[in-house]
Amino acid sequence: MISGSVGKTSTKDAVAAVLSARFYIRASEKSFNSEFGVPFTILGVGNPWSDSLAWLRIVKSALALLLLPNHYPALLVLEIGADRPGDLARILRIATPDAVVITRLPEIPVHVEAYASPEHVREEEFSPAYALNAGAPLIVPSDDPWALENAKRVSARVITYGGTVDAFVRISDIGFYEVDGKVVGMHAMVHMNDEKGTIVVKGSVGRTQLLPVVAALATAHAFQIPLNEALKTLESYEPPPGRGRIFAGKNDSIIIDDSYNASPAAVEEALATLKTFPRATPASPTGGRPSFAEATKGRRIAVLGDMLELGRYSVLEHERIAMLVGESADVIVTVGIRARAFTAASKNLEVLLFNCSRTAALGLSDYVRPGDVVLIKGSQSIRTERIVEALLADPSDASRLARQEKKWKQKV
Repeated sequence: MISGSVGKTSTKDAVAAVLSARFYIRASEKSFNSEFGVPFTILGVGNPWSDSLAWLRIVKSALALLLLPNHYPALLVLEIGADRPGDLARILRIATPDAVVITRLPEIPVHVEAYASPEHVREEEFSPAYALNAGAPLIVPSDDPWALENAKRVSARVITYGGTVDAFVRISDIGFYEVDGKVVGMHAMVHMNDEKGTIVVKGSVGRTQLLPVVAALATAHAFQIPLNEALKTLESYEPPPGRGRIFAGKNDSIIIDDSYNASPAAVEEALATLKTFPRATPASPTGGRPSFAEATKGRRIAVLGDMLELGRYSVLEHERIAMLVGESADVIVTVGIRARAFTAASKNLEVLLFNCSRTAALGLSDYVRPGDVVLIKGSQSIRTERIVEALLADPSDASRLARQEKKWKQKV
């Protein structure tokens, strides 16, 4: 089971990829992590939405699974998530974990508005660990003090991963992965016992895109898969849509598509990525190598939508992130009413304000220019993938964005 506040789907995909080399597995489709989504994965069916015939087919599949011989997976890789108190308790009545991977549990987690306190959210997201048998693998981030402290309360076999020196699976030398002078992903060294190797994650940028792979390597160790074999298997892994994905943008710009969702911790990491992203080098209008003045034209543009489901922490967290925006971007573009708080520390920044993603998409289409690096991030309901789609140099790349299913496209 994969639980936590940040990076669950990416971690689920990476864990599924590494385990599939040895086992017949089935993993949660996309982000099917609710008390409805988990049974869909167990049954091996898609989301029926409101289609009554599709629901009938699900019932038939369930009966066939119970009554007829079948070739069922050896392992299920289940992503589980909580929107309200008690969500994970209901899921744990459906499925009991044999191994648990915990992703980051930040100080102010997503969905906190539905809970009495942030600690109650963290406690629920950590709760699958309490269902483990003694000696079963519990894989936790080494740089999350809360997760480490609570891991002491269980009898599971704790395996740590992350960037701290004491992590069992440790990464170091983190940097952007470049090909022909263009950033195409991230790379890092990985260390485990006396072994080491290189991780390359293609198609996405940010330190957070490496952590799911490191968690997957820790899981591989728990299932006795050697490091070199696990690294080989993960060479083809790519993060899911909307998680730091890189695209060519209009007018020779670069898009960092982080539009899937936005919690304070995730926005903080995304801004750190934007801050350190190499300045793009636009083509010289006179041909050949651009001059220094031409090469430094590119702006870092942060397009940020509202962070939702924060309840009483909303104002404080939007204002806190505002201080980071001022350190990371040259231009701040806000989408939504709450996001306007991001401009609190924008004295030296150019500011553009939009009420929704549709108007932002129209307003930014002709705004970007050669060399600009554009980070796009917002909570799911803000639908910032619409802005990404409007800024794509190649419209066919839209199929690789988040929320492109027909049901999503029909929503306002």
